[in-house]
Amino acid sequence: MSDKPLKKIKKSLKNLPAIGKFFIPKDKVIVMRMAGVIADSSNTRKSGISHQKYSKLIDRAFDYENMKALALVINSPGGAPAQCSLITSQIQALAEKHKVPVYAFIEDVAASGGYWLACVANKIYAQETSIVGSIGVISGGFGFEELIKKHGIERRVYTSGKDKSFLDPFAAEKPADIKRLKALQKAIHTSFKDWVHARRGERLNGADAVLMEGAFWAAPEAIEKGIIDGVGDLKSIMKEEFGDEIKFVDIEPEKKFLSGLLPFGSEARMQGIDGEVVVEALDALHTRSLWSRFGL
Repeated sequence: MSDKPLKKIKKSLKNLPAIGKFFIPKDKVIVMRMAGVIADSSNTRKSGISHQKYSKLIDRAFDYENMKALALVINSPGGAPAQCSLITSQIQALAEKHKVPVYAFIEDVAASGGYWLACVANKIYAQETSIVGSIGVISGGFGFEELIKKHGIERRVYTSGKDKSFLDPFAAEKPADIKRLKALQKAIHTSFKDWVHARRGERLNGADAVLMEGAFWAAPEAIEKGIIDGVGDLKSIMKEEFGDEIKFVDIEPEKKFLSGLLPFGSEARMQGIDGEVVVEALDALHTRSLWSRFGL
């Protein structure tokens, strides 16, 4: 049965004398958990946050009858800016359309892209020990030119276009490449700062040179700086806002049943692509490094 006929039946039942009150839907807070590194869906098959992974879920969240708020539970050290922008733009548009407030509740950390996600909320709460902030842009890599020289390996690269070998890890760094990278980072950083200003407005307490140069803080100091609004847990804050009878509805992305049963690397081995196992291992190391920046 489709949703429309079902809604009509529920509406009819609500109008029945005596028993109609039992069919009146309760007010709801829709709870959506966003945990992990933010990256394109091809890198978040087992965990993490991406727009593709959450897009349908966000649409579904705003379809609930008697929805009073969307509560985002965030635990992320950051990740891809474009994914952050896509996710928050969708949430913001639907929240405005349905006139529903959004709240963010930070667990261990909402840093960099994790904080970008949190800023879509009308109010942001955290735990006393949560780590918040890191409004900046970072990129990193490795240089292998000395390694391949030591082992007598000759690097051969042929391009059409002078910038195609940008930041080649097997060649010495070029000043022009570094200049170009910093220009790209500056543009993204400006977008990040503009977003935070737009969402936090006059609540921010401090100059950009203090608040938006990559520093991060525990919750009490983040409150002083206007980065978040307070300390508190989801259920307590939501009951204060909407009453003790509010109903909590937890929703999460659909899980791919088959991939959840396969052990690490099995998918790659089944396809005969052993290199994919290496890619997954490197991705796991990268993920670990992002969390470890915050002592987690």
